Amino acid sequence: MAENTGTGWTGGKDAFGDFAPGMAHYTDKVLFDEVWERQGLSKRDRCLVTVSALTALGKMDQLRFHLSFARRHGVTDEELREALLHLAFYSGWPNGMGATSVLENVVEQQG
Repeated sequence: MAENTGTGWTGGKDAFGDFAPGMAHYTDKVLFDEVWERQGLSKRDRCLVTVSALTALGKMDQLRFHLSFARRHGVTDEELREALLHLAFYSGWPNGMGATSVLENVVEQQG
């Protein structure tokens, strides 16, 4: 297996610095440098899966980042709105409503 040279992702380090070096390491080096770079799914599809999981779990703090990330990887606002509506029926209406509010905020802030 070829050595992973990494993507240069530093979101974990930027978020936690020296406060939680383990969390920073695993976020940057394992999650984003390895898991997100696997060939089995496109980044666009990984984004939709991640948005779905975070919505279902009610993890709105993390969802904000991943909705933005999904938009950067080609998921349209209409697709995100439709996915969140669909998820509301499977993950609970409050989770769907909360996620839709987060999306609305992301779209308003980022245009």
